[in-house]
Amino acid sequence: MHIEKNVLESLIGTLLDIPGKTKDGVAARMDLVHMGVRNELAPTVVGKKTCLPPACYTLTKEEKRKVCTSFLGMKFPDGYSSNISKLVSMKDLKLSGLKSHDCHVLMQQLLPIAICGVLPKHVRIAITRLCHFFNDICNKEIDVPRLEVIQKDIVTTLCLLEKYFTPSFFDIMVHLTVHLVREVKLCGPVWYRWMYPFERYMKILKGYVRNRHRPEGCIAESYIVEEAVEYCSEYLANTYTIGIPSSNLKDNLTESSSRATVKVISDEEWEQAHRYVLTNDADIDPYIEAHMAHLTTMFPKKAKMKKWLQEEHNRLFITWMREQVANTAIDSRLRFLSFGPSKRVTQYASYTIDGFVFNTKNRDDFRVAQNSGVSIHASVMQVASSKDKNPIVCDMLFYGRIEEIWELDYTAFRVVVFKCSWVDNKSGVRVDDSGFTLVNLNKLGYKTDSFILGNQAKQVFYIQDPDDEAWSVVLASPNKRYTEEVNRDNMGDISVQLQGFSRTVPVVDSNNASDENEPPCVREDCDVIWVDNANM
Repeated sequence: MHIEKNVLESLIGTLLDIPGKTKDGVAARMDLVHMGVRNELAPTVVGKKTCLPPACYTLTKEEKRKVCTSFLGMKFPDGYSSNISKLVSMKDLKLSGLKSHDCHVLMQQLLPIAICGVLPKHVRIAITRLCHFFNDICNKEIDVPRLEVIQKDIVTTLCLLEKYFTPSFFDIMVHLTVHLVREVKLCGPVWYRWMYPFERYMKILKGYVRNRHRPEGCIAESYIVEEAVEYCSEYLANTYTIGIPSSNLKDNLTESSSRATVKVISDEEWEQAHRYVLTNDADIDPYIEAHMAHLTTMFPKKAKMKKWLQEEHNRLFITWMREQVANTAIDSRLRFLSFGPSKRVTQYASYTIDGFVFNTKNRDDFRVAQNSGVSIHASVMQVASSKDKNPIVCDMLFYGRIEEIWELDYTAFRVVVFKCSWVDNKSGVRVDDSGFTLVNLNKLGYKTDSFILGNQAKQVFYIQDPDDEAWSVVLASPNKRYTEEVNRDNMGDISVQLQGFSRTVPVVDSNNASDENEPPCVREDCDVIWVDNANM
């Protein structure tokens, strides 16, 4: 993880030309002169100043401002990372005070987004490939046969970086990246061995110190006291041990983190929400099949019109289901479910489910965190046009934001649903050439089907595309769910995995294989850099 931190600091320092952090300068350019390569970048002394031609990775002041503004406007879900905006200085156009986990998040997900549209394509691809490499080896599950592919990719990536960056950029930390795949083969996944839980525990131990003249004694005494308290708490009812709150580690559909209000919903909203609950309940599946068969028998001439049958089913199923249940003896839960919920729903601005905190869009607007983004994988009926009589059912990913959080009261039980605004998949979702999934949050659709169950939602968050303000890049939150498949480490932390921003490594253009087609190492659209000889 410290290799990742040092590599990121070298990249950020060089791109933003941060004094003391950049790997570019007069000495670095003189190295190129001594090596006899890239003579276009050679420094020129003019009076008391030295002129440095802009390299292909050099950013203009406006481009630096664009990168810093991108970092400044990023909002993440609770627990994803620290507040990156506090680390950005718009006055000096630099990032400072980065911790190890900040570098982890920036390197693997945020940096490729921030540099969109501000660098030549060949430089941007090389940096994105390096970010992909760290993303791949830090995955919780690693496909062993693919390690050979990852090794070849990092070798190619380092060769690309050597062609674009100065030799001073390649310190020992950058060199060590080529050995990390072999380390994974010998020692297993990286997340078993990184230092995050240990550094977190070291912070806890530092908090035990009350007398700086005797730090070891303070730590020992506080540790013994904490152990004694935890031992005694095992014999007391309704108590929890010291550490991470247990409510954050368990599935919890009843605890909310905001004050509830009561709202009376309209008939249309009631029908839409109730129909979705019925459709996604496994006990109702036999009744759905029976109703579809009933419609086919009643309207034999329209039996082959799948779209018409589905619309008719949606319109009549709630009433038909209530009539069927009224004349039969069934389980009490099904009876309460068939009669529907009360039109007085409990409404929340924030709700905790499976360890994730979900907020409404209105609540997020006043907070520094972003917890209103959701996605769902669902089967939908696709039609080519209004006259299409044979639609195709396929699986699709839908992206949206939570507008309202309801708790439907079915008398005997309650069901949590999210009312969302969904992005239209036809015109509001696209994938760019770097593999990012982008959505236009202003192009909405599916207004007659806006509800999902709370436990179906997968949390995502959106970062505005620096190249086009109308579009946002979709990123997924790490999985925090505490199940048998997600184990706690020895320090009490849940081992989580950051979801990759894309699944394919950007391909290097084969046309640039020869020296004749090599992209220029000097930027023609950037001003030269002047360095005062007295400061050298």
